Amino acid sequence: MQTAACFQSLNAFLEVFDKPGNIILLEGKRNVLPGDADKLPALGTLLARNSIYMRFRSGNASGSDELFSLGVAEVDPSRLELIKPYASHRKTAFNESKSYSMDDVNLAAEPEVVYHSRQHPQMAGLVDKYMTQVRNRLTMKAAYILRDTVKVIGTQAGISPASVALFYDDLSNPLQGGTGHTISVCKNLLVPYCDQRVWMQWLKD
Repeated sequence: MQTAACFQSLNAFLEVFDKPGNIILLEGKRNVLPGDADKLPALGTLLARNSIYMRFRSGNASGSDELFSLGVAEVDPSRLELIKPYASHRKTAFNESKSYSMDDVNLAAEPEVVYHSRQHPQMAGLVDKYMTQVRNRLTMKAAYILRDTVKVIGTQAGISPASVALFYDDLSNPLQGGTGHTISVCKNLLVPYCDQRVWMQWLKD
């Protein structure tokens, strides 16, 4: 986990990141511990209520993504944006949010997205097949990893990069799956990030 002065308190975080154009990535595991389920929307609400400029990004998945988004939407759903692996992915109640789909991304013009997605140890071959327009149940797994990469680095054609990321990870088996990949992209590109060991402390302040 990357540590920085901006994570020492909620006020420190807001001082650094509540500026025009900043995107806060809120995401994590689909399985959320019962005792933690109320904390994720609480963080979304806390950040949205105490900020002016920052916008919030989600991968539109069930579990952590949805819970974080519910908290933001309670305050201002127009400050929430969703990055979907494909256009019809999970209908949500966040009708006022901005939505992007990997169906609309020209991957041939996004070599950085493809490069970082191929770094996932099990996905390089599927990403290559997806790039050749092969679409089936297997290759669609690549759409999720590409989505996870775009959540961090954005695209050349209109999706801004994330400024910082707050994760809910499985602390008993961390850095696995799509969440682990997203954290790896943050680490490789020096995007500040932390998990619930940090941000849950803000809820106690």
